[in-house]
Amino acid sequence: MKISEVAALTNVSVRTLHYYDQIGLLSPEDVTEAGYRVYSEASLERLQQILFFRELDFPLNEIKEILSSPGYDKEEALLRQRDLLVKKRERIDKLVQLLDNSIKGEKNMSFKEFDKTEIEQARKEYAEEARERWGSTDAYQQYEKKTKGYSKEKWESVMEETNQILKRFAAIRNQDPGSEEAQKLVGEWKDYITATHYDCTKEILASLGLMYTADERFKKNIDQNGEGTAAFMGNAIEIYCSK
Repeated sequence: MKISEVAALTNVSVRTLHYYDQIGLLSPEDVTEAGYRVYSEASLERLQQILFFRELDFPLNEIKEILSSPGYDKEEALLRQRDLLVKKRERIDKLVQLLDNSIKGEKNMSFKEFDKTEIEQARKEYAEEARERWGSTDAYQQYEKKTKGYSKEKWESVMEETNQILKRFAAIRNQDPGSEEAQKLVGEWKDYITATHYDCTKEILASLGLMYTADERFKKNIDQNGEGTAAFMGNAIEIYCSK
């Protein structure tokens, strides 16, 4: 889906989408030779997550920190977002009731309905919990330090190299995941993550392998290169890490 189509579908302006790409919050799946930015279904899912956070007044830097965390749990995030949205709805319901009473002629100089303290406190607690859970890990600290100075061109290069490695996995997905070629490619993938993001230990790699199949967002993104690629990577990684 082209950037103009994404903008029309989501009511997020093209300018905003460009900015999200610039700050590393949401990058297109691919950029064609003609310069068209192409967004995948996984990209749209990430954008939806961003919009949920924005609806709850999370600043962009916090959203990026949460979504980029190696241990980001989408299901948990959705549950917490729902809790916060319910609190926001309850506040709006109280404001509507106050308006209705005023329209009826009732004089009620109440201002507690305007209070955002509870919602703001819940938002801060969630951000702090996310930072405490993921931000203090060595992997995340390394990720922040290593990618902080990445330019837009550098991110595009990283994305392109990532896609090329995933395509190589896709090309051999019908082979034995324990084959020499598959295991060598897993080693390259591990080294690549270490070089571009954080020190990818076998423990971290094993967790990533599970995530590639358990998290639908990752699975869909990887399987764009060929159905079954995510499962193949997961199996190959499991074998690699068991040695």
